[in-house]
Order: sequence, then structure tokens, then C-alpha cells
Amino acid sequence: MTTPYLEPGGPVDRILRDAGLETVFARRADREAAGTTLAECVADVAGVVAGTDPFSAEVIEAAPGLRILSRCGVGHDNIDIAAATRRGVAVTITPGTNRISVAEHVLALMLNCARRIPQNLTAVREGGWTQESGRELHGTTLGIVGLGSIGRTVARAALALGMRVIAHDPWLDEDFLKETGVEARSLDDVLTEADFLTLHLSLDATTRHLIDAAALRRMQPDAYLINTSRGGVVDEDALADAVRAGRLAGAALDVTEHEPLPADSRLRGLDSVIVTAHIAAATVEARARSGAMAARQVIELLAGRTPDHLVNPDSVSVAAGTGAR
Repeated sequence: MTTPYLEPGGPVDRILRDAGLETVFARRADREAAGTTLAECVADVAGVVAGTDPFSAEVIEAAPGLRILSRCGVGHDNIDIAAATRRGVAVTITPGTNRISVAEHVLALMLNCARRIPQNLTAVREGGWTQESGRELHGTTLGIVGLGSIGRTVARAALALGMRVIAHDPWLDEDFLKETGVEARSLDDVLTEADFLTLHLSLDATTRHLIDAAALRRMQPDAYLINTSRGGVVDEDALADAVRAGRLAGAALDVTEHEPLPADSRLRGLDSVIVTAHIAAATVEARARSGAMAARQVIELLAGRTPDHLVNPDSVSVAAGTGAR
């Protein structure tokens, strides 16, 4: 168990133990206290309920009996999928478990941008009493890039607030568009039309720095960028340049390319950029759902069944060929 918010004796621990499994906690704090590495901690395990720790090829190779990496969350860029597949190690995710929490955080970030709440709080703490004009979300255009489970949840909430919603996704759900009135647009149109742009993308070679200097130049100078997906989707230097030059009103990021945010990050010095510490999915409810789903997928795999939400189906055939299952 490497997921930092899971606790010995907690609900997820009990699910695994009730299934007859022995659990070992190897969270970052546990490893630091014991002076051990991640590779050393997983050397003798059959399954991992994983957080955001980096499961590189070296770590995976250090665990000869490993059969499943069950990720709490939907992102899996911290796992070397190719290495896992070669070894016959299943990688699973927990889609849908955090969509409400993330969508609510997106709304919170948009409202903080529109009303400049963090800046006003700081001013009041420092003895000020400024009353600058903010913006209403009602009547503005929300652009969504990535209309998956979270993107659709954000869209419904934004529509309830009276926002116009436009979206770009290579695999749009036509029934959802008809039902809600969300408008399908090209990426370029979403960039140019959005008052608020929110990103809901996985990180891979096609999405890394998708929002670069050229993309930011297409956005309106009074628009805001919201990112709760993966930090690498945004070129942070280009973002800092755009905000500093007044080509973008600001941004709110829950994810950054390097986490924690480096002390020398240019984003720290920008009054119009809000950064939260990757907390969009950090609610009691989302964590409970995600941990329970991850645990059940470990149980399924170790019982000889193919779990739901398998990222690398080829791992099953590789494992079967080696007699691992």
C-alpha cells in the first residue's frame, strides 16, 4: 500500500485483509522512516495499491512476484506501462471515483479566478479593504478540452450556473451533446471562444504541452486557464510569459509539471495565478471510493479473474504465457 492517505486498519486495509491478503504499508512517510526505497518495499509483494509514486521499469523489475499495480485515480503516467506489460503485471485505474470532487474543485477555481477571492483575502489580512469588480460566471463561455467523465460532470454544473459550454474531444458523445446542449468545437475554436478554459486530459506524447505559447496566443486576453488534469499538458514557462505580458487574465492550476511546485517556479511570483497542491480529488468521499475500487481489483486479479479498468490488457496474455496466473 503506497497511497499516502490509506491507513492501517482503515476500510481499504480491511477489504484486503478480509479477502485473506496480508497488507504492508510502504507510503513515502513509511519508507523515509524505515530508510528503505520503493524498490526494496515491493520486492516480495504480489500486488500494490498505488498512489503517485514512480513505478519505473527498475522498480517493477525489482519485484519478481508482482502481478498487479492498482492505481488509486485515473492517471497512470507515473507507471512504466510498457515495462509492466512485458513482465505480465496488470495495471488498473479507478475511473469515475473522483469525478464529482474534481468537478467541484474546477468550479471553485473558476469562482476564485472570477472574483479574485485569494487576492482579496490576502489584502484583508494585510489590513486592506479593496472592493474591485469581479465577473459573473453566468453568461460566460466555458471551454472544455477533454469531455470524459469529469469533463461531462463539469459541463453539467456549468450549464446549471447559466454558462454556455463548448467542448473539444476526439471522441465526443453525441447523445450527451444532444441531451445537454453542449456545443462541439475544434480545439482552435475552444481556445479562441472560451472565457474560461478547463483541461481534462491524460498525459501522453500527444498532449504534452498541448497548451503551449501558440495555444495561449489564441486565447482571449481576459480569459482564464484551469488545469486539474496533468501538469505536463501546459507549458508553464509559456503560461508565465502570457500572464506576465497581459495576454491572459490568469490561471488556476491544481497540477504542475513538477510536484511539489519548485521554489523557483515562475508561477509563484504571479498574482493572477492560483496553484493548489493537487487536491482536486482529495475528498473523504472520493478517496474512499477510489481506494475500495483499487483494493477490489487487486483481489480480482489475485483470484485469477481479469479486473475491470485494465490499462494494459496484453499483460494478461503475457502472464498466462509465463504461468503467472
